[in-house]
Amino acid sequence: MTELLWGRPQQPGRGPKPAVTLAGIAEAAIRIADAEGLDAVSMQRVADDLPVTKMALYRYVPGKSELIAVMSDLAVGVPPEHDDLPWREALKTWALDLYAAFTKHPWLLQSTIGRRLLGPNELAWMERGIEKLRDTGLNGGEQLDSILVLTSHVRNLAQQTITTGLTEDHINQALAEILTTEADRFPSLAAAMQTAAGSQNQGLEFGLDRILDGLEALISAR
Repeated sequence: MTELLWGRPQQPGRGPKPAVTLAGIAEAAIRIADAEGLDAVSMQRVADDLPVTKMALYRYVPGKSELIAVMSDLAVGVPPEHDDLPWREALKTWALDLYAAFTKHPWLLQSTIGRRLLGPNELAWMERGIEKLRDTGLNGGEQLDSILVLTSHVRNLAQQTITTGLTEDHINQALAEILTTEADRFPSLAAAMQTAAGSQNQGLEFGLDRILDGLEALISAR
């Protein structure tokens, strides 16, 4: 697995050009996952789409779990650069970029959980976030925890909206319909709904701002 994620691509030698490459296999798997979900990805399905034989794929990747690791790192990509931004604005932009990556490939929410080997692109995302906190006075553990909290918030909102297809507007509309007849039972909720200016991703940005408020307070205290 380490060699697949971190090894340098072999230079082609003499003889016929290989029918496929590891990157080409991963890209085919990504197309399948984007269209039909991660469960649709199998060695046979990828082989059919290339097309090569299933056995030919095993020359490049041992099995589905290794393929998912490679395709996940390829799909998440290299994080965009925002070197000219102050730490707070840079971290918020970083978090929104991560949300955009999940939006582009929703199956990443499923493939990037659990204990596993991280690839170079995923670590590049961590590096990009940590470097924005390097000169803030936070220690290493606090920097790592800050990125963890931001990532968790992004994943949570992405899980609720991207994978279900329900935006905050949908949820608010459903609540509003219920509260037209049940406001007396839930008076605080009904009052909050009357003054809520609902919009898609409001919860995402509101949460990011509150997390960053807390980090700013901690940094200022140092």
